[in-house]
Amino acid sequence: MSKPLQYCPETLALSAGFFPDQQTQATTPHITMSVNHSFVPEEGSFSANGIADLADAPFLYAGWTNPTVRQLEQRIAALECTDDAYATTTGMAALSAVFFSLLRAGDHLIISDVCYAAVYELARDVLPDYGIEVTPVNLTDLDAVAQAIRPNTKLIHAESPCNPLLRLTDLAQLAHLAKQHHVLLSVDSTFATPVITRPATLGVDLVIHSLTKFINGHGDALGGCVAGSKALIAQIRSRAAAHFGATISAQNAWLIMRGIETLYPRMKTISDSALQIAQWLANHPRVKQVNYPGLASHPQYTLATEQMAYGGGVIVFQIDAMDEIAQRFARDARLFYYAYSIGHQRSLAVLLKTADLMASTYRMTTEQERQYRRYAGDGVFRLSIGLENPHDLIEELDRLLC
Repeated sequence: MSKPLQYCPETLALSAGFFPDQQTQATTPHITMSVNHSFVPEEGSFSANGIADLADAPFLYAGWTNPTVRQLEQRIAALECTDDAYATTTGMAALSAVFFSLLRAGDHLIISDVCYAAVYELARDVLPDYGIEVTPVNLTDLDAVAQAIRPNTKLIHAESPCNPLLRLTDLAQLAHLAKQHHVLLSVDSTFATPVITRPATLGVDLVIHSLTKFINGHGDALGGCVAGSKALIAQIRSRAAAHFGATISAQNAWLIMRGIETLYPRMKTISDSALQIAQWLANHPRVKQVNYPGLASHPQYTLATEQMAYGGGVIVFQIDAMDEIAQRFARDARLFYYAYSIGHQRSLAVLLKTADLMASTYRMTTEQERQYRRYAGDGVFRLSIGLENPHDLIEELDRLLC
């Protein structure tokens, strides 16, 4: 008997979940736009084609899933080394699906004290309205995490690298701690992508992405996903797809699959360029500090070499005269577009002031803010590196930072 084929991740990015159309032999996935799929009910019941529960039908209603969306889910699961995945309208929809599917009134959530602003605000401002207790913790401090765990703690949510500091979480150690206490661990791996880190192989229960960013890679489609075991994904899908209306459209799923097919070469090119640019910035006389996991100066460089295949496509740096430099990026840049978001094929830049984030989002204790400022000072410029030649990007930075 021949052994089952075991493909490398670069191959799975192209082939997982895809087979040429039987009729046309098309080598590109079709877009199935149909909202409804017909079925024949069993006599005297509401089951479809002999299936006891309509929810078990392969395709029934696009609010649950559809053939194009299912291909995307299968490809993400293959790349993340998980059993299954559920694709959503946005990254925030994926996070909301996890929180509201797994947490109930009286439960306790531990969340990274620095993460994507909308996620932090959801946890801090919305979840308590539903009786869910939330504790922000610096997840680099495992002792602090252990002290924060309570009998009613159900979930720890991390982000690695975290936005905007590029601080890392030791996922293997945190997963070990969570399992000791029978607590689930979810990780937003948007900045890393499966090219750089595959959290499930380190013991993480749920891997979350904003597919809008590097995985799509073209800045033209919103999407999110959560990947994990069949049981957890079924639990999340049964609530979010059926009741939250969070399922991604077929067209966006198709666009994101197109992006996935070039994900591995894109992320390697972007990471190589980002490392060159980070090294250049680190030697610039006006730059005070550069945070980039691929630099030996990163406070967690050793962890980065163990947990990340590349340094990634995002760089943050500190510089004096922040407002003046921001105006230069916004008005004079030709290659860096002054805009929020990350992971596009074109390079982006934006200023993130510490005081603004403290007032609008984090509202940290004095000690938490001190730790934040260790990475960010009074503010950082966040660069999302695209596919331009790195020498051209460096020339533009040299002109803007002079």
